[in-house]
Amino acid sequence: MSRPASPTPPGKLQTRRGALTPTLIVVALVVVGFIFFANVWTDVLWYQQLGYFEVFLTENLARIGIFAAGFLIMFAAVFYAIRIAYHARPVYAPDSDIRDNLNRYQAQLEPVRRVVMIGLPVLFGLFAGSAASSQWQKVMLFFNQESFGQTDPEFGLDIGFYLMTLPFLGFVTGFLISVAIVAGIAGILTHYLYGSIRIMERGIFTSRAAQIHLAVTGASFLILLGINFWLDRYSALQNSGGRWAGALYTDVNAVIPTKAILAVAAALVAILFIVAAIIGKWRLPVIGTAMLVITSILAGGVYPWVIQQFQVRPSEQTLERKYIERNIGMTRAAYGLDQVKVERYNATTTTTAGALAPDAQTTANIRLLDPNLISDAFSQLEQFRPYYQFPKALNVDRYMVDGKVQDTVIAVRELNPDGLAADQQSWLNRHVVYTHGYGVVAAKGNKFTTDGKPEFLQSGIPSTGVLGNDQTYEPRIYFGEDSPDYSIVGAPEGASPREQDRPASREGGETQYTFTGNGGPNVGSFFNRVLYSIKFQSSDLLLSDGVNEASQILYERNPRERVQKVAPYLTVDGNAYPAVVDGRVKWIVDGYTTSQYYPYSQQEQLSDATTDSQTTAGRNVALPNSSVNYIRNSVKATVDAYDGSVTLYAWDDQDPLLKAWQKVFPSTLKPYSEMSGAVMSHVRYPEDLFKVQRELLGRYHVTDPVSFYKNDDAWSVPNDPTVSQEVKQPPFYMSLQMPDQKAPAFQLTSSYIPQVVNNNARNVLYGFLAADSDAGSQKGVKAESYGQLRLLQVPPESQVPGPGQAQNKFNSDPAVSQALNLLRQGASDVLNGNLLTLPAARGMLYIQPVYLKSTGETSYPTLQRVLVAFGDKIGFAPTLDEALNQLFGGRSGAQAGDASNGKTPTAPGGGATPPSTGSDDAKAALKAALDEANAAIKAGQEALAKGDFAAYGEQQKKLSDALRKALDAEARLGSTGTASSPTSPSATPTPSPSS
Repeated sequence: MSRPASPTPPGKLQTRRGALTPTLIVVALVVVGFIFFANVWTDVLWYQQLGYFEVFLTENLARIGIFAAGFLIMFAAVFYAIRIAYHARPVYAPDSDIRDNLNRYQAQLEPVRRVVMIGLPVLFGLFAGSAASSQWQKVMLFFNQESFGQTDPEFGLDIGFYLMTLPFLGFVTGFLISVAIVAGIAGILTHYLYGSIRIMERGIFTSRAAQIHLAVTGASFLILLGINFWLDRYSALQNSGGRWAGALYTDVNAVIPTKAILAVAAALVAILFIVAAIIGKWRLPVIGTAMLVITSILAGGVYPWVIQQFQVRPSEQTLERKYIERNIGMTRAAYGLDQVKVERYNATTTTTAGALAPDAQTTANIRLLDPNLISDAFSQLEQFRPYYQFPKALNVDRYMVDGKVQDTVIAVRELNPDGLAADQQSWLNRHVVYTHGYGVVAAKGNKFTTDGKPEFLQSGIPSTGVLGNDQTYEPRIYFGEDSPDYSIVGAPEGASPREQDRPASREGGETQYTFTGNGGPNVGSFFNRVLYSIKFQSSDLLLSDGVNEASQILYERNPRERVQKVAPYLTVDGNAYPAVVDGRVKWIVDGYTTSQYYPYSQQEQLSDATTDSQTTAGRNVALPNSSVNYIRNSVKATVDAYDGSVTLYAWDDQDPLLKAWQKVFPSTLKPYSEMSGAVMSHVRYPEDLFKVQRELLGRYHVTDPVSFYKNDDAWSVPNDPTVSQEVKQPPFYMSLQMPDQKAPAFQLTSSYIPQVVNNNARNVLYGFLAADSDAGSQKGVKAESYGQLRLLQVPPESQVPGPGQAQNKFNSDPAVSQALNLLRQGASDVLNGNLLTLPAARGMLYIQPVYLKSTGETSYPTLQRVLVAFGDKIGFAPTLDEALNQLFGGRSGAQAGDASNGKTPTAPGGGATPPSTGSDDAKAALKAALDEANAAIKAGQEALAKGDFAAYGEQQKKLSDALRKALDAEARLGSTGTASSPTSPSATPTPSPSS
């Protein structure tokens, strides 16, 4: 029975289906290719607009060139290995079951043989090229290397050989070994598949062609292995696997000589392989290979182990002394610790009246505002609109105010698009209307208002203050740490402004603005709009009328990321900070050149070294998880907050690594001689470099190899006593005068306690480290003192309390606890500010501000009390000036910056004068205030029980007022006594338990 004829001609449907698949593949490839092109071309536009197209071009040409070289080498090696093996296949072979199986495999492979013989080399070539291109920095440093002018103590080679030549040679050797192995395996499999190599009952049969092929491959591998053994001799100086970095006794006397022997042996065995290929006898190369393996095990492993166990361990201190000295010297040089000024500081723990007189300048500028706690205060007092924000952690800088250097807590008012109401969260609002923040806010670091608020130097909208106003500096912040991912700005001349600029007043009204700078690539053309629509996956960007022919697109707006992108060879500091300079707001960013190849230098994990209580709280950024043993603050960069322009200054112009990169990117860096005096005056010693240095200095302050071996004087950075986690205390910026200085300078400081082992350590002070951060204010002239590290070594017998002990004294003092409990009774939180340590009065002085913050949504911390400690004594008062007077027997000898905030008159000699009302009046006032507080608490509880929240809120206000009165009365009583200590009765009267 026949089937009915199909109305469709035979084969037509199949033809259509067959054409559809290739069409879809082509379309998919075109789409993927265009997306790739869009991302590449938008990068080109970004670099061109910023003026750093050279960086993009050089880096990508280097990557492409290295990729091509890696691809071609791997492709050629695998391709010819397969091709040679295929053409060397035997025409006839004995029949066997194995042969039958191989015939079936050959038959299945034959239809796609040409594709496989090209496809496999291409695939391996792509992997190899990608891996090779990632090493572009090693290649560029090798071809542009600079001499260090210093040699290593073992081979006498320039340090630059280890940082710029050896890594490149190691990369090339390792890559070629991988090529030899992959190509060798590909050749062997092909020979086996086509019968040149057969496994038989009597052994393995190999054809003459296969033998030659394998001999050449084996010889190539052994020659490369020999080169690798030879380079390992030099790499031993970079070894970090022992107790100390570098080549130690066993390495120098066993490992390095045996590596040389193995290199020669590998070369000899390679020659045997070539000879075997010629004469066809394989006994000698097989024996040579076996001997090489045995020698590698014995000479490379067993012999060094025997030397270490039976010669070095019994006399380790004596035999390793020379190499420990090398490790100490080279580590200190690699981290910039060889110029530290060390001074023995015989700190006293006894307070005497007038002891702060020699430190009057330091005392006057002691910072009280904690930049990590007062962000909420800045927000509540200076935010003005919900679409503005301040960072979690503010920055500490200094400005010249009334002819004096003033430590300043500073921040910029950045845009917060998430602060818009839900009905305002449109694409147009987020990317066209709300585009920038506005203005700088700065407060005195050493002073606060009588009600505990920051005393602002710069504030308000419009921006006004000692740093300038809207006419003297550009206040708009288009580029910042929390800027939106992208914004569309700019308009043709005469067009109506569309950008929300700033509130016209606190009460209401807004002003409009149009960006007039050159801050981003143009998106006026349809083609560019298409590209950026693809890049940001936004159809609105393509279709919106908010984009016009003069529009620019601003993106990559974080200052740190911006610097990292134009200087990819740098490691960027985790904390960029703003400064008002030359009529602009500039972000100042520190960049480091680093390496992990410095001989005999100790490796340090950047992430571990830079993690502290601020990074764990998310206020600052820790450096990446990479290991280095050389670091220099080689670059200072500025990023304009208005137009995003980036300027790189070669700060450490003697750094050989930076010199090499200047040859790679010759037009990207400016000499610091072109840095303006205004920028120079705000340069400071970078935090992350200081953290890395202080971590190393905990051990490497010891230069005697015997003591270093014993590890009997190792120090640790103390944990931050103001937080509950066991995490390191951050360093602090402050102006202070070190014992060998004639005047105070802006410094970055930290302290040391004995080494912490298993979370167990005596929390006494052993050292104090300060880095001079004053670069001067003269254009292009760096102050000689800038960057000087000063280390004060406190003798252990001095028994100076460490930060943990000082905090414990504050927490356990009865008077302090009772006063703080009073503050807590008003449904408020008491926040301990940063615990500052500074040398003063021939000892160590601790200062901690105490903040009060209510639990309401709009609350912010206010500075209410200041704690101070010296030795075993503490002081506690509404102002630092009063607390210091308490601490030093009624007269400190110097005035603090908040002296004018004192509630009590000051005697001519600087001591506190008893209130005229007398102690009886103060006691009465205290009792009355406590009675008011008790009444407010009782009334508040009753209102709460009735659900009357309005009445409850009113009683909380009364309670807060009563507590403030009580604390003032308590301070009046305390001003007539002496500082409290754990061994003497408190000078502050204790409220009755009933309160």
